[in-house]
Amino acid sequence: MFSLRFIYWVIRKSINFKIKTPLMKPFLLALALLAQSCKAPVSKKALQEPTFGIVIHGGAGTILRANMTPEIETAYRTVLEEAIRAGHTILKQGGSSQEAVEKTIHVMENSPLFNSGKGAVLSAEGTIALDASFMDGATLNAGAVAGVQTIKNPISAAIQVMKNSPHVMLSGKGADQFAKEQGLELVDPSYFITEKRIKALERVKAAEAKKAGSALLHSEEIYVKQQYMGTVGCVALDTSGNLAAGTSTGGMTNKKWDRIGDAPIIGAGTYANNATCAISATGWGEFFIRSVVAHDISALMEYKGLSIGEAARIVIHEKMGALGGNGGVVGIDRQGNIAMEMNSQGMYRAHMDAAGNLSVKIYQDE
Repeated sequence: MFSLRFIYWVIRKSINFKIKTPLMKPFLLALALLAQSCKAPVSKKALQEPTFGIVIHGGAGTILRANMTPEIETAYRTVLEEAIRAGHTILKQGGSSQEAVEKTIHVMENSPLFNSGKGAVLSAEGTIALDASFMDGATLNAGAVAGVQTIKNPISAAIQVMKNSPHVMLSGKGADQFAKEQGLELVDPSYFITEKRIKALERVKAAEAKKAGSALLHSEEIYVKQQYMGTVGCVALDTSGNLAAGTSTGGMTNKKWDRIGDAPIIGAGTYANNATCAISATGWGEFFIRSVVAHDISALMEYKGLSIGEAARIVIHEKMGALGGNGGVVGIDRQGNIAMEMNSQGMYRAHMDAAGNLSVKIYQDE
C-alpha cells in the first residue's frame, strides 16, 4: 500500500510539471481520494471484539392471548429464557456455535411444553416418531435423523450423523441403532408421551371423523391446523464467525404412513452457510419443503445481496405463504443481524446478542 507521503509527492510533482494526459485528471482524483481514506480514523466498530448471537424458536401457529393463561405464558417464557441462556453462556465463553445450538435445543427437547423430544405429538397409531437436523455453516456439513423412537435428544443424533457417518440422513430403527452405537442416551418410547398429546390426538381424530360427514366448526378447524405445526430450533453465530443451525420436532399430530416433515430436511427446515446466514424453520412442513424455505433465504442473500430480514420476509410471505402455508423462521447472519419472521399469529421465540440483551416473545404483535 502507498504511504500518505508518497501520494502527496506524486500529486505535487504532477501539478508542478503540468503533466497533461487524458487519464491524468481521473488519476489525480483517485490519488486524492486514496489520501483522504488514509487519514480516516479507525471506526469504533472495527475496534470492537468479535460479535456473537443466538436466536431460538419453539414453534409457530395460532397462538393467541385469548387462549393463553398467565401461568402457561409464564411457563413458556421461562423455558425459552432458560434455553437461550444455556447457549449464550457457551458462546460468551468462546464455545462453538455447534455446541450452543445442541445444548440450547436440549433444554427444549427435555421440556413437555414443546413438540420435540418429551412432549412430542403422536402419530395416528399413538406412537412417537422424532425428526431432527443440524448444519455447520463453516463446512456445509450436515446430519439428520427421521422417525426415531428411543433417542432422548434427537438433535445430538443429527450431529453425530454429521460427524461420524458418511451419510446426511438416517431414519427409523437404523437411526436408533446408530445412536446406540454412538453412546447417546436412549429411553423407552413411553418417556416421550404426555397426557396433553394423548388428548390432542383424540381430539384431532374426532375432528377427522366428523369432517367426513359434515363441516367442522371454525374453532375445530383452527385447532386441527395448529396440530400440523410445532418444532423447536436454534441458530447461532460464535466468536470465530461460524454459523450453525439445528431443528428438532415430533412432527404432525395424527400423521400417517411414516410421514416426514421439513425439520430433518437440509435446505427446507434447516440451513447454515458462513457466507450468508443460519436458518431454522417451524410451521406446516409440507409447504416449507415445497418452498425450500431455509436455503431460499440464504440464496436471496447470496445471489441478490438482500439483508436477512428482507430475504426472510419475501420467502415467508411472498413465496411459502402464497402457496397456502404458514409458520415462521428464525435466522442470524454473519454480522449478527437477526430475523424472526412469521405469517402465523404467533411464534415462541427469543434472541440474545453479544451484549447480553434478551428478548423473549410469543405473539405476532410483540
